[in-house]
Amino acid sequence: MSFTLATIVREHVSKTPDAPALTFECATLSFAELDERSSRVANALIDVGVKGGDRVAFLSRNTSEFYEIVFACSKIGAVLVGLNWRLAPSEIGAIVADCKPCVIIVAEGEQHLLNEDARQSLGARRVVTLGPEYEDWRAAGARLDPGASGQADDVALMVYTSGTTGEPKGVMLTNAGMSYMSRVGAEIWGMGRASVNLVVMPMFHIGGIQCGLSTMAQGGHTVLMRQVDTRAIIEIVATFGVTHSFFVPAVIQALLSTPGVEAADLSSLELLSYGASPIGEAVLRRAIEVFGCGFMHVYGLTEASGAVAALPPKDHDPGGKNSYLLRSCGRALPWVDLRVIDPATHMDVESGAVGEIWVKSGLVTKGYWNNPAATAEAITPDGWLRTGDAAYKDEAGNVYIVDRFKDMIVSGGENVYPAEVENVLYDHPAIVEVAVIGVPSKRWGETVKAIVVLRCGQQVRANELIKFARTRLGKYKCPTSVEFVDTLPRNASGKVLKRELRQAYGAVDADEN
Repeated sequence: MSFTLATIVREHVSKTPDAPALTFECATLSFAELDERSSRVANALIDVGVKGGDRVAFLSRNTSEFYEIVFACSKIGAVLVGLNWRLAPSEIGAIVADCKPCVIIVAEGEQHLLNEDARQSLGARRVVTLGPEYEDWRAAGARLDPGASGQADDVALMVYTSGTTGEPKGVMLTNAGMSYMSRVGAEIWGMGRASVNLVVMPMFHIGGIQCGLSTMAQGGHTVLMRQVDTRAIIEIVATFGVTHSFFVPAVIQALLSTPGVEAADLSSLELLSYGASPIGEAVLRRAIEVFGCGFMHVYGLTEASGAVAALPPKDHDPGGKNSYLLRSCGRALPWVDLRVIDPATHMDVESGAVGEIWVKSGLVTKGYWNNPAATAEAITPDGWLRTGDAAYKDEAGNVYIVDRFKDMIVSGGENVYPAEVENVLYDHPAIVEVAVIGVPSKRWGETVKAIVVLRCGQQVRANELIKFARTRLGKYKCPTSVEFVDTLPRNASGKVLKRELRQAYGAVDADEN
């Protein structure tokens, strides 16, 4: 029988029905309770005509109902589509019009995001609001598991890309692709039934989905937070004995700045994974010291159902002889083939040469919903996923992400990868966050601009940062101008929205001295 997401609750309700599966805002559900609730939701969906392959949309901040609904959809072969509550109503309307869900389940606080255009294009048989309406609707559903067992190639989830470089696209993730999260949890993250995983990533993002379901797949305990609250994170780690979590670097930095973190009881932590954006070595060194656990850098993408490469704790050696590995995202996972390809020739590049990451595995998406042109552009006829990420590999197979090809700067005919410049600037003690973009130059075509967030109480001049970069980088790679800001625009996964930065600063001619 093929794996489906429903396999998770079906398996553990038979083995450990009373074990804690999910805690949200101090309320804990056992596997038996989660199984019953998801069966009731599944039958409620059937009662309004939802069938296999139909889409069910979910629009809410993190909440325990997400898991009821994702398992419910799997129990009838429907496809869950998580909607990003951080988008504008017009953007959500476009996604709704694209995926055409039969039912949409929405939090009361997010109803305003479903504007009239979205509701008209929805064509839904039912819009259900979380709270008393949802609870009554769920209670009316029968308790018996509908028992659907989908095929490996059936779509289980549809996750829309973040849209950092263009319009969001619906990534179709199959049962076969999602089955690998169980192996990620057990073999890469070292989870088991005794594991307690804190989930703070949003549920419309593959990182949040994989993080929580990986723990449940082991029969472990998932503790879900509605949103990031660093004080609450510290308390939850101590209260529930959290062993695992995944944070974007911005959250790690915020935790390190939270009063009382150094005196907090974090002794239960075994592994903290991080990814989605660069982390400075100084920040990582302090995090390892404060949290006292293993750290793992994870590289993944929505189109590959989550993680495809990882740098394990043994390769984290800040300040040591292997500290250069901290620039790496590690090696490909055992079930992933990873190549670095010359985009022009489609041939593998030599070790140390920059090319585009291509991956091939059973976890790769079957394509973009309703978008065959984008699918053909992203996936080769023989199944290789073109990630769009520029990288190189060393002779040991470690992968070093250089940047997105779309973010590459061409200055005087030379390629400049913003991530390389950002990594250097992160070493400056006054900088807490930085993003690098290209801005127009009459002389060079483009030059480098750094947008910088300074640490609280720190002051530094732009020319000091430029001189700092020039001691470590070729002049053509160095910023010619610096903008100081309070915050950087980020999406829900922690990635800097460079498109917004280019819109804000793209018309500015850089200082070319």
